[in-house]
Amino acid sequence: SVGGPEEAQRLSELRIVLLGERVAGKSSAGNTILGRKEFVSCRGTEQSVRRQGEVAGRQVTVVDTPGWYIVEEVQQQVGQEVVRSASLCPPGPHAILLVTPLGSVTDRTSAKEHLELLGETAWRHTTLLLFTWGDRLGDTALEQHIQTGGQDLQWLLQKCGNRYHVLNNQNRQDSTQVTELLEKIEQLLAENSGEVFLNEEVHQEVERMRRR
Repeated sequence: SVGGPEEAQRLSELRIVLLGERVAGKSSAGNTILGRKEFVSCRGTEQSVRRQGEVAGRQVTVVDTPGWYIVEEVQQQVGQEVVRSASLCPPGPHAILLVTPLGSVTDRTSAKEHLELLGETAWRHTTLLLFTWGDRLGDTALEQHIQTGGQDLQWLLQKCGNRYHVLNNQNRQDSTQVTELLEKIEQLLAENSGEVFLNEEVHQEVERMRRR
């Protein structure tokens, strides 16, 4: 789902921010990526949390963020934590993974409002749609699920440059699914000439929050 003539290089370090609705499976996805239980997934994340580990020969930083409820205005605390997430992986994340469960209703308005707290350029620069609950696919191809996923899902995919991946958090022994995700992020970076996401307005807001 990520292509292009640019050749991706395996990086020694990758920094990832997870965004999504409550109970989307962000914390579980973070645990799957890192290959061990680093994030508490049985209760909602209240603050942005950073964890690190070595994954497939790379030093990987994952930032988990508080989720939002569908169809609501941005809550101040959640919004602040979304903005703060970028400061937890300086100088900026290589990728923002917009986490959405397979088979659930995806609300594009909430996703748009929260992601764009990091700046409108976050869409094209670093965002990839990450489907969780991959075990729900069964014998259905992911592409078939996407085609029948509704207008909001189609809109989000288009905004993400048709970049997507699926994780089965119930099968953490399958390291291939994580390696393929990291390779897609590296391909995305190659298409962006290796630049990380860095929004000056977000940086200034983080500095203001630190001084409070």
